[in-house]
Amino acid sequence: MGRGDSGEERTMKKRGFYKNFLSIYILLVLQNVLTLSVNLTDNIMLGAYSEISLSGVTAVNQIQFIFQQMLSAFAEGAVILGSQYFGKKDTGSIKKIGNVAMRFGIGIALILFGIVTFLPVSVMHIFTTETAIVKEGCVYLSIIRFTYLFFAVTTILLATLRTVQVVKIALMLSIVTLVVNYGINYTLIFGRFGAPRLGVTGAAIGTLVARILECGIVIFYSIRKEKILDLKFRDYFKKMDREILADYGKVTRPMFLVQSLWGINTALQTAILGHMTARAIAANSVASNLFLLVKSAAVGACSTASVIIGKAVGEGDEVQVIRYSKQLQKLFLAIGICSGVTLYFLRIPILGIYNLSEETRAMANSFLIILSAVCVGMSYQMPTNNGIIRGGGSPQIVAKIDIISIWGIVLPISFLAAFVFKASPQIVVCCLNADQWFKCIPAFLIVNYGKWIRKLTR
Repeated sequence: MGRGDSGEERTMKKRGFYKNFLSIYILLVLQNVLTLSVNLTDNIMLGAYSEISLSGVTAVNQIQFIFQQMLSAFAEGAVILGSQYFGKKDTGSIKKIGNVAMRFGIGIALILFGIVTFLPVSVMHIFTTETAIVKEGCVYLSIIRFTYLFFAVTTILLATLRTVQVVKIALMLSIVTLVVNYGINYTLIFGRFGAPRLGVTGAAIGTLVARILECGIVIFYSIRKEKILDLKFRDYFKKMDREILADYGKVTRPMFLVQSLWGINTALQTAILGHMTARAIAANSVASNLFLLVKSAAVGACSTASVIIGKAVGEGDEVQVIRYSKQLQKLFLAIGICSGVTLYFLRIPILGIYNLSEETRAMANSFLIILSAVCVGMSYQMPTNNGIIRGGGSPQIVAKIDIISIWGIVLPISFLAAFVFKASPQIVVCCLNADQWFKCIPAFLIVNYGKWIRKLTR
């Protein structure tokens, strides 16, 4: 937008901005909801099957969450750097970025596979010492570990496509994955249609088959159907470009640190609650899964903002970048209010699906009320920090904010509340999520008054 634009021109451009935002945002939110629904399907069905099975799978899913956060850093690093190259219309460099990101993604998948293969019980003991829960978790882990490689390839390929604003395939993929996972789960968890009643084993098989299928589909689409990048298998076997590797490393290192710490932080939350009471881990499982589903609105806003801001920075129009950032912040607040209200009213019907004791159900309900308020702050600060500021080329700023808030404030206070002051699980949940509100302050000050716009391209 130029400074001399008339009022009518500004209105038209603003409408175009919102249209572009929504065209990407809606698809990304739906895709994220459907992706999370794979785990939610396991969660709900196992909740109806056995509370012990549910708790075991919940513990394993914390490992999966850490893995997802690490992958997210590699994927978002590719999106941030690649979006700026897309603004310059340089698709060749985007392919080189995808090559680098894929190698890192596969590498972390293989490392995690090795850890859970040789140390499954030790890993489970991080989250709980309940023998029955550990046993169920190990059964689930023995199969689910084979999904890591397929999930890594899928995640990096979808991020590469998102760089050039190709997002419809992700939604279609998620629909297929959800349907397949649900069908296999229903059949094998409960032993329908003459199949054996396998419980957690059936849930793991369903997820594995779904992940293999989605990986195959996205590879086929990327190689045969997508035309903007014109990806080929050979693009991922070429020698890594040293300059691209260096630039990608500068962007991704602080993100990888923060995302890994965030994943560990979330896992530690489960560990803290899991070591308090047996009911707390089941209640947290139910509440956190529904919360993550509603959180998709903020995650979608974060990814969309990163693409839009990154492309605008690559085009070199700083005035437009600033205007986009102000418009986005208004959208984030609206998304936060809607998300909080949605979670508050969804909690009762969703809790009715689970086969929980009255005490566990009451605890889960109180967790969800707390998380409804958390949604509002989270939906502003997370896309502002991780979408606008990080997408604008300043991931280091976000890394400092997260490290200080999570590891300097939230976790120490939460440990003290849980194990020194013996506070209730509800108080601990408040402490664990306090950063979603106080990180709003630095996010607002930096994006509106700080220097965060940096070109990352050569």
